[in-house]
Amino acid sequence: MKWFRLLALVLLLVGLDWSSARAGEAEKTRAGLSRLGPVLQAAGRQAGNPLYLRIFKQEAELEVWIRDPQGNTFAKLKTYPICSFSGGLGPKTREGDGQAPEGFYTVSASQMNPGSSYHLAFNLGYPNAYERAKGWTGSYLMVHGNCVSIGCYAMTNPGIEEIYTLVKEAQRAGQSAVPVHAFPFRFTATNVRQYQGDPNWAFWSELQPAYDQFEQRRELPVVSVRQGKHVVGQ
Repeated sequence: MKWFRLLALVLLLVGLDWSSARAGEAEKTRAGLSRLGPVLQAAGRQAGNPLYLRIFKQEAELEVWIRDPQGNTFAKLKTYPICSFSGGLGPKTREGDGQAPEGFYTVSASQMNPGSSYHLAFNLGYPNAYERAKGWTGSYLMVHGNCVSIGCYAMTNPGIEEIYTLVKEAQRAGQSAVPVHAFPFRFTATNVRQYQGDPNWAFWSELQPAYDQFEQRRELPVVSVRQGKHVVGQ
């Protein structure tokens, strides 16, 4: 009986914590959606339309792209400044290296964290299939608020409210996994010339085709992993 009561108390506390997190999430997403209303209206889009997110480390920006409901092309909805990320350019390869990840990720409903101590958060899903094949390690790599980062991408609280809300609404409307592509920089001709001699270039050169394809077509790149390498559009 004693253990039963203890278990019941634990379950009650967990339930209260979860209810509190959901209530906080609702308040924050309402605020985010209220601010997004004019932006969505101007773009001719609505919350729930499919999304594509791009992160650029060097530029410290996160772009939100939203798909035309009548087709497959995307239009940029908004660009958010990244408050903070730890480490430098280059992929995350091991737990504790302090690097924010680079690569191709997807965010499903199970990766959303309404109770984050960093305001709101979603898990990028590191390590992905490519990173697991490489034996790279790491966990709990997030996009979150509070402008503080140890291996994550930290946004302003108003920024994460809007981004989180758009991702959640897209999931609710049927987009089971929202793609997030994290690049070291924009693959402009200038940046390519500057970084071709970098030790990370072999890795970055596998990311570039996804960047280039989207710049040309404004359609979501299809990315797979074959024989330990990224393959785009095949």
